[in-house]
Amino acid sequence: MSADPDCLFCKIVAGDVPADVVHTSERTVAFRDINPQAPLHVLVVPRHHEPNAAATASADPLDLAEIAITARAVAAAEGYDDYRLVFNTGAGAQQTVFHTHCHVIAGRDLTWPPG
Repeated sequence: MSADPDCLFCKIVAGDVPADVVHTSERTVAFRDINPQAPLHVLVVPRHHEPNAAATASADPLDLAEIAITARAVAAAEGYDDYRLVFNTGAGAQQTVFHTHCHVIAGRDLTWPPG
């Protein structure tokens, strides 16, 4: 599996940086966001490094599918049937760590459009 030695999320996946990990699978790691925006705010990252969701889908579509499966498992384990999945792609969309990640958000009113 490829990793970027300078990537924070790669370091979390490798266990070199601590995180509040709530779920792992062969392809993903899920951990609590350090700046939660809702009662449930977990990031799901693939173990394989790609900069964004489109790159992950091109490199290995099964990784992207596993992100959604993991998100569902995390939400269910926390007692939520309704949740939002958010992928930010690029700095202009507020992506700050350039390793594919999905925000799993639940536990409060989620208005539309998101802010």
